[in-house]
Amino acid sequence: MLRIAYHPIYAHPLPEGHRFPMLKYELIPGQLLYEGVITEANLFAPVPASEDTILLTHHADYWRRMRDLQLTDKEMRAIGFPLSETLVEREITIMQGTIDCAMYAMQYGVALNVAGGTHHAFADRGEGFCLLNDFAIAANYLLHNNICRKILIVDLDVHQGNGTASIFKNEDRVYTFSMHGQHNYPFRKETSNADIGLADGTDGLTYLSVLSEHLVAILDSFRPDFVCYLSGVDVLDTDKFGKLKLSLADCKARDEFVFSECYRRGLPVAVAMGGGYSPDVKHIVTAHCNTFKAAKEIYR
Repeated sequence: MLRIAYHPIYAHPLPEGHRFPMLKYELIPGQLLYEGVITEANLFAPVPASEDTILLTHHADYWRRMRDLQLTDKEMRAIGFPLSETLVEREITIMQGTIDCAMYAMQYGVALNVAGGTHHAFADRGEGFCLLNDFAIAANYLLHNNICRKILIVDLDVHQGNGTASIFKNEDRVYTFSMHGQHNYPFRKETSNADIGLADGTDGLTYLSVLSEHLVAILDSFRPDFVCYLSGVDVLDTDKFGKLKLSLADCKARDEFVFSECYRRGLPVAVAMGGGYSPDVKHIVTAHCNTFKAAKEIYR
């Protein structure tokens, strides 16, 4: 059964200038329900993650100052959102949503969080609209509880997963693979286990060829028993910030390829949506919904 994490707090209102990116979090499940791809039975609402779980990944001082709304103005400028109790509640709910998806993926093969992909959060700080790192938290939860031995994080957001790379730089049980725009944010890159920096204007055919070459090699050499897949749709040619030239069909083919390679190896996959900033929200929602459709079709 396809399980999808969604909570109304994902789309909680933010000050003007931040509301548009939040629209997709309520539109995606609505569109999937409208098209009959899912029913209400596929959706589940996560509860907030516990402090003990968060502290498996994030520094205690950083987390407690966030919890108590004591992060500095400078720290919040780097994150990009105004700090509030609701924002923290939203963040820790997303964190648990990705953990729950990991556990459901162990049971059903795949599970998807409508939000998540907060890969710019470091252990001791946030940036780039990310306060806490959901895949890092989920991976450390799986390892700490001896649920998995080796985890591959496949980050195909157009921006490098710098926070994720930093968190796992000394952790041999987690392999971080980031394929991103070389000349895009963050301008100071961290070092993942595998970083593929793409030139501005990279088209879909080139993108898919490069992805195929590297992902297959990594899966075969690292041999994970679990995969976290960050399926950002800011790779689209319509994206305001992406600088790549993938069509909706290319983006869908990317998702199908990742799921097919994992399914063929019997690997469970937890998915988080990541970025998407096309001016027309229909492009964002369509691309994300295609990810859900590909997961449902391949992990029947």
